[in-house]
Amino acid sequence: CHSDAMTKEGTLPGIHYPRVPGHEVAGVIDTVGAGVPGWEAGQRVGVGWHGGHCGYCDSCRRGDFVTCRNAAQIPGVTYDGGYADYMIAPADALALIPAELSPVEAGPLMCAGITTFNALRHSGARPGDVVAILGVGGLGHLAVQFAAKMGFNTVAVARGQDKGPLAMQLGARHYIDTLAQDPAAALLKMGGAKVIVATAANSQAMSAVVGGLGVNGKLIILGAVMEPLNVAPLTLIARRLSIMGWPSGTSMDSQDAMAFSVLTGVRSMSEVFPLERAAEAYERMMSGRARFRVVLTTGA
Repeated sequence: CHSDAMTKEGTLPGIHYPRVPGHEVAGVIDTVGAGVPGWEAGQRVGVGWHGGHCGYCDSCRRGDFVTCRNAAQIPGVTYDGGYADYMIAPADALALIPAELSPVEAGPLMCAGITTFNALRHSGARPGDVVAILGVGGLGHLAVQFAAKMGFNTVAVARGQDKGPLAMQLGARHYIDTLAQDPAAALLKMGGAKVIVATAANSQAMSAVVGGLGVNGKLIILGAVMEPLNVAPLTLIARRLSIMGWPSGTSMDSQDAMAFSVLTGVRSMSEVFPLERAAEAYERMMSGRARFRVVLTTGA
């Protein structure tokens, strides 16, 4: 995941080194700590971006663990992650992996999968609504599948014609090439999007599609970038538009994402490398040439 680059490149403040990256993890429980109920050795489990919480801040006391204000834990950031044969994780971060999913299939669902699935199911869109996915990459190719399986009139938006056939194969009913046409104008011709899920980490691309939202439309941002959006306030006011971000979800949300994937056939397209080639796999991911997730396997 590109978020692993925050650990390797040191762009996220507060990381203490040395640190093992990796927050899309699938494995088997080897040992359960003392006094931990409900889990046992041999269970197949995954760990995602949300790797634990404090339990006592205002967010946690309201049951909103993902926005924990005090001690939000992230594998590969606040403690060692999954680029390893073994890792230690809090029990509340564990998600049971269905028997129908292999570890290679489950791993990408722990972050890319849960984030896109969770954002879409909480978006307010209903079956039949126009829902656009900006970007057909690591997150986007999963978002297109989830949106289509949820019954939305799914539109994929990306640069170039090369991703069009794939987007349609993944379930999109329409494809907009931003190099060939104005994406906002194209969406308005369809009546305007109820929701646009921005998976592409590009603020300019996000800014360019806001105008394609219909009345009461919503731009949901998943692509984590620091550059600001350029949006005219009048555009938001005239159509009651809104812009929001969405952070992954809890371990139960991960289980929901996996269960839905099993029911509907949603799967990640992944390139698989052994752990010994982690450096090569990382460079493949960062190059942008990977189709679409890069998965490390271990001998453990």
